[in-house]
Amino acid sequence: MRKYELMYIIRPDLEEKDIKDTTTLIEKVFKDQKAKVINKEEIGQKELAYPILKHTKGYYNLYQLEASVEAIGEIDRLIRLNENIIRYLIINIED
Repeated sequence: MRKYELMYIIRPDLEEKDIKDTTTLIEKVFKDQKAKVINKEEIGQKELAYPILKHTKGYYNLYQLEASVEAIGEIDRLIRLNENIIRYLIINIED
């Protein structure tokens, strides 16, 4: 199991319920892939450095995970398919 950091940005034009549903869906993917969440931080809505898909703001979430390489591949694939997420980044934080 390796340690990873995942940050994703949710579209700002969604209702509060849809934002929570998207977060819940991502956390369900972690559970399904047997990824262990070490730390979770809901940063909230922030201004983007540059427009993404004509959005100037977004809801940020940051996770530190412990997962296998295969699990991260599947998490990456499922996040990419989610239309509510406008940008994401997964990095390996192993020493």
